[in-house]
Amino acid sequence: MAQITMYCTSVCPYCTRAEMLLKQRGVEEIHKIFIDRDPAQRAVMMERTGRRTVPQIYIDERHIGGFDDLSALDRAGGLVPLLQA
Repeated sequence: MAQITMYCTSVCPYCTRAEMLLKQRGVEEIHKIFIDRDPAQRAVMMERTGRRTVPQIYIDERHIGGFDDLSALDRAGGLVPLLQA
């Protein structure tokens, strides 16, 4: 199973939905980086992704984007193969 990293905040509904979708697809562990608890990580996230919003999701080293991007990838049938790679 691929390694999942998700930049998130404690109160983000889209982060919760992304986590639920990933778990529905068999993901057991998500490495969460809470940018509201560690503000320095927000700068790291913005530098890595070029985006300011959460969630920002990585599958291994591939940047997927936010929840909308993750959901679109799943609907297109591309999420499960990436998770199993």
